Amino acid sequence: MKFTKYKRTQIAEMRPATKEEIELGRLIVTKTHSRKAISVSEADLQNGSPKSGDMIARNPKNHDDQWLVAKQYFEDNFESL
Repeated sequence: MKFTKYKRTQIAEMRPATKEEIELGRLIVTKTHSRKAISVSEADLQNGSPKSGDMIARNPKNHDDQWLVAKQYFEDNFESL
């Protein structure tokens, strides 16, 4: 199947991975005192994520839907507003 290029039309909501998450080697989302999962790709795990500079993105319409964005991908593709 062929990949097609798409340009983002929305603003992304992201936060840095925390020091605690980096030290524990896992990501934490706290919402009403419960922990929710953050998706991390196998490739990012193999590259040592979560690590300093990684960002956590979330779906603005569903804040429980969160995933890791690797530092280099973030730096190559995003800028602060």
